[in-house]
Amino acid sequence: MTDAQPDEFPAAIDEIMTEAGITANRTLIRRILSTGILLGQEDTDRLDLKIASAALVEMRDAFRLFRPYADVPKVTVFGSARTRQDDPLYVQARSVASVLAERGWMVVTGAGPGIMQAAAEGAGEQMALGVSIKLPFEEKPNAVVAKDTHSVEMKYFFTRKLMLVKESTGFICLPGGFGTMDEMFELLTLQQTGKAEPVPIVLLDEPGGTFWKGLEHFIAESLIPAGVISADDFDRVLVTDSAEAAVAEITGFWRNYDSLRWVDDVLVLRLKHTPTGAEVESLNDEFAPFLAEGCIEYAGALPVEIADNDRVDLPRLSLRLRQREVGGLYRLIDAINALGSAHAVG
Repeated sequence: MTDAQPDEFPAAIDEIMTEAGITANRTLIRRILSTGILLGQEDTDRLDLKIASAALVEMRDAFRLFRPYADVPKVTVFGSARTRQDDPLYVQARSVASVLAERGWMVVTGAGPGIMQAAAEGAGEQMALGVSIKLPFEEKPNAVVAKDTHSVEMKYFFTRKLMLVKESTGFICLPGGFGTMDEMFELLTLQQTGKAEPVPIVLLDEPGGTFWKGLEHFIAESLIPAGVISADDFDRVLVTDSAEAAVAEITGFWRNYDSLRWVDDVLVLRLKHTPTGAEVESLNDEFAPFLAEGCIEYAGALPVEIADNDRVDLPRLSLRLRQREVGGLYRLIDAINALGSAHAVG
């Protein structure tokens, strides 16, 4: 390898992969290895190399943590590390996590104290997963997660946030400080921009609490009038002080809706239950204003979905959604979950 010329690197990389027994996803592995070589050839700064190297190592560790539970639904719980055990918010977090764990959901947290520990306690050792962060003060891995092998430690916030978001299909945010706000707004940004698929997001307070009401007012009185967000961008979020309502929102979002895929400008929504003709007609009556053209149609798997073997067994609805109608998409998903065909079965 030391005497290899630049044009020989692809062959040398292929040889390394073969010797390592890598047979799947060779194109992607080749890209990773080639990028590492390019970083070295380009005289990349040592600090930059340390960041890239540590990020890749941390992601590998996190992938290994989550891999055994790929088929288990997960909810991530965010909240303050400073919440004390006698705080009603602590009780609320523990309660909502306990109910979700009983219903088969794993609970993912930042593996720290406060709200994170409360949620891990509620879930129990076998249903709690933790992604902790190395900090000089305040946060240490909580005992509930640390007893088992269900945790991974990160150096960087960006890799930690990636893993806290990537694996979950539901999110609950309890009151917290800068870190909690950062995590919550990143969630909302990913949803607003379409960089993440639709998921239920709950802002949960203690019974009678008003913490999230201030955010609602700020959005309604400042952000929307300023035109910096759409009027319905916050419609996808449930603000509640009820643990029962939070659980219903997380689980109910997946009652009938399964997933989506864009095929050019066509949005395909995959469902768990086949809608009736009358139900599709009703959806068209309600959601026509959100369509760029045409109508909502019952459809089979498209050729590209068949080629990828992408949920081909599920019934589908296809439509052309107007740009920036993410709020309308969430209301459509809610309507799909409320269809009689979704409740008549199971």
